[in-house]
Amino acid sequence: MEREKLKTRLGFILLSAGCAIGIGNVWKFPYIAGQSGGGAFVLFYFIFLAILGLPVMCMEFAVGRASKKSPIKAYQVLEKKGTKWHVHGYFTLIGCYLLMMFYTTVAGWMLHYFYLTAAGKLDGADSQAIAATFSDMLAQPEIMIFWMILVVLMGIVVCTRGLQNSLERITKIMMIALLLIMVILAGNSFFMSGAKEGLQFYLLPDFERMKEVGIVTTLTNAMNQAFFTLSLGIGAMAIFGSYIDKKHTLLGESVRVVLLDTFVAITAGLIIFPACFTYHVDQTAGPSLIFITLPNIFASMPLGRLWGSLFFLFMSFAALSTVFAVFENIICCGMELTNCSRKKSGIVNFVLIIILSLPCVLGYNILSWDGFKIFGGTVLDFEDFLVSNLFLPLGSLVYLLFCVTRYGWGWENFKQEANTGNGIKIKNWMKGYIKYVLPVIILFIFIFGIYDKFLK
Repeated sequence: MEREKLKTRLGFILLSAGCAIGIGNVWKFPYIAGQSGGGAFVLFYFIFLAILGLPVMCMEFAVGRASKKSPIKAYQVLEKKGTKWHVHGYFTLIGCYLLMMFYTTVAGWMLHYFYLTAAGKLDGADSQAIAATFSDMLAQPEIMIFWMILVVLMGIVVCTRGLQNSLERITKIMMIALLLIMVILAGNSFFMSGAKEGLQFYLLPDFERMKEVGIVTTLTNAMNQAFFTLSLGIGAMAIFGSYIDKKHTLLGESVRVVLLDTFVAITAGLIIFPACFTYHVDQTAGPSLIFITLPNIFASMPLGRLWGSLFFLFMSFAALSTVFAVFENIICCGMELTNCSRKKSGIVNFVLIIILSLPCVLGYNILSWDGFKIFGGTVLDFEDFLVSNLFLPLGSLVYLLFCVTRYGWGWENFKQEANTGNGIKIKNWMKGYIKYVLPVIILFIFIFGIYDKFLK
């Protein structure tokens, strides 16, 4: 069967960026920036994106484009006879399922809050009522199950209707709408009374504040965020590499995806920090920033219902863009493993992902009896830890070693594939850094994640 292809280069860039752009950009990035000293964190985030994210993304794209297969079959096409690199292909699929086991729930939260805001359910609510809204949602499994199933249904319907006519077209519309909404929200934030203070905190590096937070803490947080924001290591990028032609170099395409991903992350902060300083709320509030702090701000500001609705619509689009991209990977792997149709793989995965997503939903209510913790956290925390601290870094390390060592695909094969087409090319002087330094950095991220979870 002939390999499906994306219709346009823009479709490839927006799909890849949509996979990278998710809750990590628009939820986690602003509060991590707030907790890590603001502008200094942002500066080092840019540096680590260039030296960490770009090379690994280029490698995932190269493995996908050279093999023209899903991540679960790609290694079998490229690996040397007798080697076992293809075992990692199965782990990429497991990683995608793990990610969707909690991501569908959080995407459902975004849709629920869009509904609450647009329908005026939060109008006139005081701070206690808004805080209680989030707790009430978590305590009611039927509400979260409804939104989770809706997210899964939307993802499966979009992906089973075809690559070009559904996934590519809908993601284009959704991503362009997301970018427009963000620009409008950021423009509104610039006219708030606290805009100057918020932007100074966010964008001007203050190394004294960095020392207060801790230099090592700021650097490590910037490194982790730059690495994890791109969803590397579980084949989510490789699948889109398998759908594109060879007209453009892969380092150049990776730069475009990273720039778009970074634009969204930075713009999320431009929206949030002026509002925090205008309404005197703690910009280091953490995860509650989105569901408690910001709804309080929207309730206090002129046209708050409009701005709140737009904000949670853009949050929903960001979450769904990742869901659609990862579902495409899962469905394609199912097709290649069983030789079934796209529709059949979609139907099976619709049931499977709903079942797998239930523990995360129920972990906040039915399974939340006294003393029920997994390593001290919720089911969502544990699933997030497995993906972020195990599957992403170790998966990225496997892709890297496969592309640069003689035991795998090898540097020359990788470089030839990455440099095919017009655009920025991989240079030989990069080999020493990519082969010897980058694996050490990725191992550090992995080891620090384990230390931070169990030993800190």
